[in-house]
Amino acid sequence: MTRAFAMIMAGGLSEDLSVLTEVRSEPAVPFGGKFRLIDFPLSNCVNSDIYNVAVLTQYKPRSLNDHIEIGKPWDLDRASGGVRLLQPYRGGPYGDWQRGTADAVRRNLDFVELQSEEHILILAGDHIYLMDYRPMLHQHLQTKADLTVAVRRVNLYETHRFGIVSVGSEQRIADFQEKPKRTRETLASMGIYIFRKQALIDILQDTDYVDFGKNVLPAMLKGSGEVYAYPFPGYWADVGTVQAYWEANMSLLSESPALDLYDPEWVVHTRSQERAPSKIGPNAHVEGNLLSNGCRVYGEVQRSVLSPGVYVAEGAIVRDSVILNDTSIEAGAVVDRCIIDKGVTVRAGAKVGDGEDNTPNTDMPEQINTGLTLVGKGCVIPENMVIGRNVVIHPFCGEEAFGKRKKVASGKSIGKNLR
Repeated sequence: MTRAFAMIMAGGLSEDLSVLTEVRSEPAVPFGGKFRLIDFPLSNCVNSDIYNVAVLTQYKPRSLNDHIEIGKPWDLDRASGGVRLLQPYRGGPYGDWQRGTADAVRRNLDFVELQSEEHILILAGDHIYLMDYRPMLHQHLQTKADLTVAVRRVNLYETHRFGIVSVGSEQRIADFQEKPKRTRETLASMGIYIFRKQALIDILQDTDYVDFGKNVLPAMLKGSGEVYAYPFPGYWADVGTVQAYWEANMSLLSESPALDLYDPEWVVHTRSQERAPSKIGPNAHVEGNLLSNGCRVYGEVQRSVLSPGVYVAEGAIVRDSVILNDTSIEAGAVVDRCIIDKGVTVRAGAKVGDGEDNTPNTDMPEQINTGLTLVGKGCVIPENMVIGRNVVIHPFCGEEAFGKRKKVASGKSIGKNLR
């Protein structure tokens, strides 16, 4: 079978993820305890026998670069092919900041033209799913398509978040609407594309198209290109909002989660740190959680996802929360319905996510309004501080950022946005 090489779009900024993407790019956001979002497309590639992968970066890439390095966890540290990090650059006909997904590929057309494979797999670096790309590539070759788009059904009330396609006979795409306000169609583009290489080069060289969804796909439908849909029946999540991110983490706690991270036939590879095993104290109460290596739990943890190195002291309570690496929750503290980034200290007796007041966040009322409270990387929550619902504590806020206040009301924000 003719092979494809992959290009993963990993340079975008998602403001809807609030504090999580103030310090890192979206694909570098931790997920499910020990993973990062980029681990899923990278693992899907190698599990699909695709070992020539380029990762296109731009926004705050240091954490992502450190995570991928030379690609050893994914068996991508190879002399031929392997993984390459393509950074923005100045100079030449295409050098400059990337304005979108299609523009990012255009600015790396010299790399594209050098690859021996005849087809290009374009992937998003911030989606969560387990997918074998080989059946999609097989259909792409059988139909002699210029472009094949992976699609799946979504809830009618979520169609405004996606590009929506209409499919005719033999899975040929007849129409495409980018994030329609109203539609009866529910077949959404997953942002996974296979292009015939020369077709992609031709359309990018001769145009100024910025995005694949907004520009390239509609243009190919209007032109003479052969464009087909590939239905994908499995689990897939776009976690580009705080609520979607929290829900995707919480879904892992169900008895039979739709995303099976324990399938030995489809391993999700990641760069793992060597840490001691998890430790549960003699008086701890642990119920329905994911606990990563290095966690030490002496208090109460319910329905939560804890990343490596999290410490929960005796007398502390954590409920319905996502707690990232090396966060410390001291005695008597209560954390309820929160997303807490790396290296945070919640001092003794503090309450984070407190009360029944569900006032939306004043800075992000459309995105943060369901009662989730967010604490950014490296923050210190003072002793006995009470923090309400829908609160955003921006990264690296020390105790001085709270001043003399003893309470942060629901919907408020503390600290400065680092973007």
